[in-house]
Amino acid sequence: MMISPDDRHFFNTEGYLLIRNFHDLEAEILPIQRDIYEIIGLVAQRHGIALSRDGFSPDSFDEGYYTLLAHDRKYAGEVYDLTKQIPSFLRLISNQRSEELFRELRGTDHAGIGAASYGIRIDNPNEDKFRSHWHQEFLFQPQSMDGIVFWTPLVPVRDDMGAVIILPKSHKDGLCVYSRGTAYADKAGAYQIGIRDEAKVVAKYQQIAPLTGPADLLIMDFLTIHGSGENRSERSRWSIQSRFFNFSDPVGMKIGWKASITAGTEVETLFPDNFVSDT
Repeated sequence: MMISPDDRHFFNTEGYLLIRNFHDLEAEILPIQRDIYEIIGLVAQRHGIALSRDGFSPDSFDEGYYTLLAHDRKYAGEVYDLTKQIPSFLRLISNQRSEELFRELRGTDHAGIGAASYGIRIDNPNEDKFRSHWHQEFLFQPQSMDGIVFWTPLVPVRDDMGAVIILPKSHKDGLCVYSRGTAYADKAGAYQIGIRDEAKVVAKYQQIAPLTGPADLLIMDFLTIHGSGENRSERSRWSIQSRFFNFSDPVGMKIGWKASITAGTEVETLFPDNFVSDT
């Protein structure tokens, strides 16, 4: 068994679990940081931007990123898109230990990684437009009701960097009712979708925001309500997200294991009973 019976009980009860040093820092995390460092240099070279760098260091692998961001946010966006394509990242999210952990927790031999369900987030300081507000993963990643989010930071997450905020036990109350374009009308695309009566719903639960470091793994049930904290530091919060789903889940099977909402899945049509119009 990969985790103790107590940890398994905690995950099932609370809807989340933090596993310290799940990943190998030297063999799995360091190569990703190094590849990001190289991508930043190549994007800068492509746009003729000189970077002052003394060589790779895991503590400052992203230093040149802020120069790109200051020149043009589109250049930083190139880095964001390219990091999803590096082999070291893809090896991490599909490694055997992660798959075994999911299979053990869900009691299945049929694990999947959702299409367009993985990436490396870059949450820049004081940039709230793209901050992930309160949500449940299943609505945005409707592959299976019993999916699990895998979240690992690439930098040490301090209080002022906006750690992931989790509402323990919220997964036990099922899928929330959502609305689009009301409280989050100023956001783009899927970010416009929010929990209806969000403040009232959130107030029912305790909030926890565990501080994490590279190699730690935070897992969350697909129905656990969570969101990103506010980054008020001077450094971007780099983190890896991936989602495992269960092919055998009857809900996922019924709807056909749909892809991410960002891939075009129309969740309002898929879950009409969980959407209301407040306009």
